[in-house]
Amino acid sequence: MKTIQGPAIFLAQFAGDAAPFDSLDAIAGWAAGLGYQGVQIPSWDSRLIDLKKAAESQTYCDEITGTLAAHGLKISELSSHLQGQLVAVHPAYDAGFDGFAAPEVRGNPVARQQWAVEQLHLAARASQRLGLTAHATFSGALAWPYFYSWPPRPAGLIEEAFDELARRWKPILDAFDAAGVDVGYEIHPGEDLHDGVSYEMFLERVGHHPRANLLYDPSHFVLQQLDYLAYIDHYHERIKLFHVKDAEFNPTGKQGVYGGFQSWVNRAGRFRSLGDGQVDFGAVFSKMAQYDFGGWAVLEWECCLKHPEDGAREGAQFIADHIIRVADRAFDDFAAGEVDRAGNRRMLGLG
Repeated sequence: MKTIQGPAIFLAQFAGDAAPFDSLDAIAGWAAGLGYQGVQIPSWDSRLIDLKKAAESQTYCDEITGTLAAHGLKISELSSHLQGQLVAVHPAYDAGFDGFAAPEVRGNPVARQQWAVEQLHLAARASQRLGLTAHATFSGALAWPYFYSWPPRPAGLIEEAFDELARRWKPILDAFDAAGVDVGYEIHPGEDLHDGVSYEMFLERVGHHPRANLLYDPSHFVLQQLDYLAYIDHYHERIKLFHVKDAEFNPTGKQGVYGGFQSWVNRAGRFRSLGDGQVDFGAVFSKMAQYDFGGWAVLEWECCLKHPEDGAREGAQFIADHIIRVADRAFDDFAAGEVDRAGNRRMLGLG
């Protein structure tokens, strides 16, 4: 059995232009000081990593790992959430998502999508050079505007969307396979892969590709009212990454899952700092240990109330307290004996 690695922290919500969040070395020192052992690096943030250089230069990758090692840290994974989103964008979201792309391809959906695909290929090679085995991303979405079927969806609309999504992702998955790296899709509202059923629709279309795997984040399932523990039972063989994020769902007579177009603080479902929400992390970590998950437990801080630095400080200890050091023997081994087939047969009344 394997013990989960961690705690680690996703740096996307913390990187900024002010110290100590403005460079990899400085933010690594900050994270290590809080007790983190790993960092998940957003590959789009040039303050932390030059993705193209990492894909092409082993020397540069060695410098990155050396910078982190000086603080006692490792890279858990790279993330390409923003670029993955741009692999598939419905035209209704063109303006909203344009800011995720490089300036030279904004306003040009075809060029933007080609740029995003190239970014994923770079991420595969960079991950390989960095010695990583998993990568975090989003699937993007073509069908999402039609998730609630009114007016009734025309026959074949969703099937066509998922056929196209699979067509776009299959070569990317092949590139990650060549690099020996698993793709972990964060199952997330706003993505076409937003629950177990939609993931299975995609998985079937990419031929159950061995690299088309999952990033598990229970907070998104609380907000959807999906059983986040049973989800682990269903998909544990495909779960390769783990975001530790809390959430709460408090429906009222006026508001439910859809949120009523309210700000995060005023939604029935909202993200919270670890321990402030409703996720049963004792049960989550037990499930992950039961199914031999050996990846990283990565804090993703998103909270509508608490300051991020407080959430990060508390989160390191929270994760450390929940990681289960798995047993190396059964608790009743002391009472076990050697295999005695003849004795076993006598106990069964078989002579």
